[in-house]
Amino acid sequence: MSNTLLGLKEFHEMHLNLSKNDVILDVRNPGEYAEGHIKGALNIPLPEVAQHVEKLKGFEHVYIHCKRGGRAQTAFQILAGAGLTNLVCIGDAGMDAWIAEGFPVER
Repeated sequence: MSNTLLGLKEFHEMHLNLSKNDVILDVRNPGEYAEGHIKGALNIPLPEVAQHVEKLKGFEHVYIHCKRGGRAQTAFQILAGAGLTNLVCIGDAGMDAWIAEGFPVER
């Protein structure tokens, strides 16, 4: 598998059908995550993602997102640079757009 980019709406359509070998990686800070996140998302703040490469290698797909897209793209670059090939970056938008679209949020 190779790393890819995915739009927010495409991700929303598929996020409920992810396998147990897939993970949604929320790279926002813990305070932002606590205010609302996608159900089941794993919170690893951007400054810490490089420390979790081995853990993230174990997933079939790692769907990366943040607040608006910038940190997701940075995390994608860091993890791809560390050799991960299972990454999917939702880099065109993030939780702000997710909430604006009325998509479900867990608190």
